[in-house]
Amino acid sequence: MALSLSVLDLAPVGSGSTASQALRNTVDLARLAERLGYTRYWVAEHHNLPSVASSAPEVLIAYVAAATRTIRVGAGGIMLPNHVPLQVAEAFHTLEALYPGRVDLGLGRAPGTDPITIRALRPFDGEQFAPLLAELLALSRGEVPEDNPLRSVRVVPDDVELPPIWLLGSSGASARLAGSLGLGYSFAGHFSPTPPGPAIRTYLESFRPSAQFPEPHAILGISVVCAETDEHAEHLAWTLYLSWVRMHSGRLAPLPTPEEAKAYPYTPQEREIIHNYRKLHVIGSPSTVRARIEALVAEAGVNEAIVSTLIHNPEERLRSYELLARELGLSSAAAAQSPAA
Repeated sequence: MALSLSVLDLAPVGSGSTASQALRNTVDLARLAERLGYTRYWVAEHHNLPSVASSAPEVLIAYVAAATRTIRVGAGGIMLPNHVPLQVAEAFHTLEALYPGRVDLGLGRAPGTDPITIRALRPFDGEQFAPLLAELLALSRGEVPEDNPLRSVRVVPDDVELPPIWLLGSSGASARLAGSLGLGYSFAGHFSPTPPGPAIRTYLESFRPSAQFPEPHAILGISVVCAETDEHAEHLAWTLYLSWVRMHSGRLAPLPTPEEAKAYPYTPQEREIIHNYRKLHVIGSPSTVRARIEALVAEAGVNEAIVSTLIHNPEERLRSYELLARELGLSSAAAAQSPAA
C-alpha cells in the first residue's frame, strides 16, 4: 500500500515568540497539511514546558477542526491517567458531534510532564491505564455493569460514539491491549529509542476486529527535519540538539534558534548526549529524508507515518512539511485517499 503521512504537532514555542503565537501557527500548519494531502493532524498533551503550547489538546483540536474541512484531527494524545474518564468521554463525544467522522482519540499512559506538575493535575498511576480505559469505554457505550454506582451516568452528547481510539506507546506496553480491544496503535518512534518492530508485531498478532477497526492499523511516529539541502537541514536541527540537552538537565526554555544552539558551550558529556539523540531523527534534503522514512516504515511493517517537526522558524517548519509531501508524492495521491481511520 502507498505510504500515508500525518502530522503530530506540539505547538512549539520558539525563543523571541509566545505560546499564543505558537497556537496560531498550529492553524497555519494544519491548513497547509490539508492542502498537501496529509491524512490526519494530531496534537499532543504536555504540561509545564516553555517550549510547548499544546497543554489542552481538546481545545486545540476544536480550533484546528474549525479552521479546516477534511483532514482528520485528533489527540496524539490524551494522557489518560491525568484525567477522569467521564471528562474525556464528554469532551470527545462533543468533538465527534461537532465534527462527525473527522476526529481521532489517541490515548497514552505517560504523564506528559514532570513529577511536580503531576501533583497539580491529579494523583498519577500509570498502572491504572487499563482500568481507566475500560471505564472510559463502558461509560461511552452505556455498558457499565448494573452493580456499579456509575450505572446511571450518561455521557452527553449521547447520540454519538467516541471517535476511533488509538493507544500510544513508546516501549510496547500498550500494544497487546490495543490489539485485543480492536483499537488502533501508534508507536512513538519520534522520541523512543526502542525499536518499533516488536511492539507493532505484538499489536498485529493480538488484534481482534472491531466496528471501528475491522483491520489493524498501526502508525509510526518519526521526527523529521527536511530542508532543500542536507547542510541546511543539519543547521536547523541544532534547535533540537540544544533543546534535548536542556531537557536532559532540567533547564527548560523555549526552542532556541539554530544560531543560539550552535553558540552554546557544550561539555563533552553534552556532545555525547547529542550524538546519541541524533540517531532518533530523520534529517536532510527531501531525497535523504524519503529514503530514511521508507526504510523505517518498511522495517516497522506499517503504511502510515506521523511526522513531528520541531523547527524554531515557523516558515521553515511549514517548508519542511511541504518538501516532504512533495518528495513522497502526497499531493498527487491526496485525491485518492479517504479521511477515514
